[in-house]
Amino acid sequence: MPATTLTDRALIRLSGEDVRGFVQGLVTNDVMGPLPVWAGLLTPQGKCLFDFIIWSDGDDLLFDCEADAAEDLAKRLSIYRLRRPITIDRDESVAVHWSVEGDSPDPRLAELGSRWLGPRTESASGWLEHRLRVGVCEGRAELGDVLWLECNAAELNGVSFTKGCFVGQENTARMNWRQKVNRRLVVVPTDAPGPRARVDYPELGLVVEHRRADDLGGVILPEWLGAALAASENAD
Repeated sequence: MPATTLTDRALIRLSGEDVRGFVQGLVTNDVMGPLPVWAGLLTPQGKCLFDFIIWSDGDDLLFDCEADAAEDLAKRLSIYRLRRPITIDRDESVAVHWSVEGDSPDPRLAELGSRWLGPRTESASGWLEHRLRVGVCEGRAELGDVLWLECNAAELNGVSFTKGCFVGQENTARMNWRQKVNRRLVVVPTDAPGPRARVDYPELGLVVEHRRADDLGGVILPEWLGAALAASENAD
């Protein structure tokens, strides 16, 4: 079998009564429609705690998340569950897969390649560099404690402004209404990371930085982000 498994990802299965309704009131994206979608679980101030891709499996939902964050994410979801008859458990019977080519595009950006769930195979190679080279950030180290729209969530299909309330919705909606996203997470090619570096990938010569939107010299500026910045400037 081809080596396509993303071994740094894990799946959390939510099953029980009205799982979609439960998740709908928590996460940034709309889970009542077609899945998968990319979404976040935020602080009340609108900063990212966790990001994940949500898949459907019958009436169940599967959260495709960082393996290192899976336990913490499950605990956080359990806090919100209260007395609802919903089970939240890690599911190791299925794995997350990725390939540069294929017919199952990543819900964030088609350029990320194909993403699907299936039996575990050998570990895929090249995913990290591919993701960074198209300017997409993910995970707690890169996104943690950053305002969701500054994580480029609107441009990467990670937020619904029409579905109703979610944790952190008020500040997120206000930023969108004002068209004011003053900072952006970006990927920078450099062998000498500076003080703004959030995560350094020395083996790739790439760094993730949180920069002001008017200070993006030298960053990887993919078409999808460039278009969003241009639209923001025109709105001003």
